[in-house]
Amino acid sequence: MAYIDDSHDMISTHAREARVEDYLALLKPRVMSLVVFTALVGMIVAPVAVHPFVGVVAICCIAIGAGASGALNMWYEADIDAIMSRTANRPIPGGRMVRDDALVFGVILAAFSVGLLGLATNWVAAGLLAFTIFFYAVVYTIWLKRATPQNIVIGGAAGAFPPMVGWAAMTGQVSLDAVALFLIIFLWTPPHFWALALYKKSDYAAAGIPMMPNVAGERSTQNQIMVYSVLLTLVAFTPVLTGLVGWFYAVPATILGVGFSALALRLRMAEGAEMRRRARTLFVYSLYYLFILFLALLADVGIIRWFGAV
Repeated sequence: MAYIDDSHDMISTHAREARVEDYLALLKPRVMSLVVFTALVGMIVAPVAVHPFVGVVAICCIAIGAGASGALNMWYEADIDAIMSRTANRPIPGGRMVRDDALVFGVILAAFSVGLLGLATNWVAAGLLAFTIFFYAVVYTIWLKRATPQNIVIGGAAGAFPPMVGWAAMTGQVSLDAVALFLIIFLWTPPHFWALALYKKSDYAAAGIPMMPNVAGERSTQNQIMVYSVLLTLVAFTPVLTGLVGWFYAVPATILGVGFSALALRLRMAEGAEMRRRARTLFVYSLYYLFILFLALLADVGIIRWFGAV
């Protein structure tokens, strides 16, 4: 892959020795935290008893696998990371790590996490984890991200797999309930990232990434955010329909969904600087939305399982 200019190539091949915190930064700990949380929810709500030791090993493997995806992503995207303001200080473009070291680090972590998960739990979960890493690093990062404005829609599947991996680690299979958790995150991803793309439009344009606002325009992106937000609000009730959860989840899911759709509608009606401000508001809200929704899911299943409530 060619770099934008020689200075970026010099940074990636003559970097000073990386520190421990640089390797930790490669793991994308903020992204990893959300992956770990949704995978943990998938594990706990699965209809089997979770052995503490197996559960800890499984969640560590999923976290390491997520970190491997992050390292491989930073290895491949070092050139565009150097251009975008929010990524310019990452270890490789910041001159603190040799680019090929990130590749080796990511591959080793990927192999270790998949192998250990298979040995500790089952190979269905390990296969799903391997596919997740491949999907994020190859299908999304290498193929889709620079090729199509639908990169987030298709590539978002990678971020939606963790609860399914957690479920499979406990049960050895993928059920309709696990698919429902996948669909929630899958539909959450486009409005979440397109909101970011609206107020970071210039960064993506400078890096040559065909994000939806840069290719289809801001108005089209606002319309699609609105559509996906409504779909997300509806699909968030799937766990209720499958019988996985009850009213303790349904109530916050309703409130959160109405809030999401309302913010999307406000964004749809805005232009210029106000549009960018509202896009940022929706982006931040979407982070809290997913966390609180899965927390409600966890709480509801806990109440039903432990106290027999409905």
